[in-house]
Amino acid sequence: MLNQPWVYNEMRQIGTDYFSIDEVREYDRRMQKIRDVKKEIEHILNAINTGPGHTVLEFGTGTGEFAIAAAGKCKKIYALDISAVMLDYARQKAESRGQGNITYHQAGFLTYEHRDEPLDAVVTQLALHHLPDFWKFTALRNIYGMLKTGGKFYLRDVVFSSAVENYEEYFTSWIDGIKKMADEGFAANVERHIRDEYSTLDWVMEGMLTRAGFVIENIYQMENCINVYVCVKGSGAAK
Repeated sequence: MLNQPWVYNEMRQIGTDYFSIDEVREYDRRMQKIRDVKKEIEHILNAINTGPGHTVLEFGTGTGEFAIAAAGKCKKIYALDISAVMLDYARQKAESRGQGNITYHQAGFLTYEHRDEPLDAVVTQLALHHLPDFWKFTALRNIYGMLKTGGKFYLRDVVFSSAVENYEEYFTSWIDGIKKMADEGFAANVERHIRDEYSTLDWVMEGMLTRAGFVIENIYQMENCINVYVCVKGSGAAK
């Protein structure tokens, strides 16, 4: 199916231009400032039960912080991103920290074909929202097919609550909080995200995960509009 002309072009950049090295450096600096990256990584590693013999794949590896940390605990890491600039930046960072058991692929949810042994875990953070919902579902089915039975899937992304009565207040509160925590530029990125990207509702995300075949073990609301889903591949086929 992925060779058909009607397939969504996930290699097209939506939102911030991460094909610019200056923007990648700024992104890395900004994330280190506003996020507790070490705590987030610890949460992921505990959730997916990493071990020395494990293979883990990350979609949207970005500047490589999770991949580098996981490489110190696992057999092999596959680090994917649609941005070659991001991958080069992540590779240089990994080399500077002495981590060599990471393979890098310029690909995304729809374009990557896993040809090696089934994976112990797949992780993606703040990337799935780049796809419209049908293509999210296609991506989730692809991920399901890459995992071993019992393998873990860790999804962290912007997901909107369906329990909100006034979305204007909901989004305004989120943006105001970003302005206080970061800066006007990052707040503008959030505004663009709401307007132009494809974050979905919580009940839609949960439905897509279960329809793709996953068992949802835990759901965490980490902060405004950020949800984490810890899922496992059961023995049944995807629906």
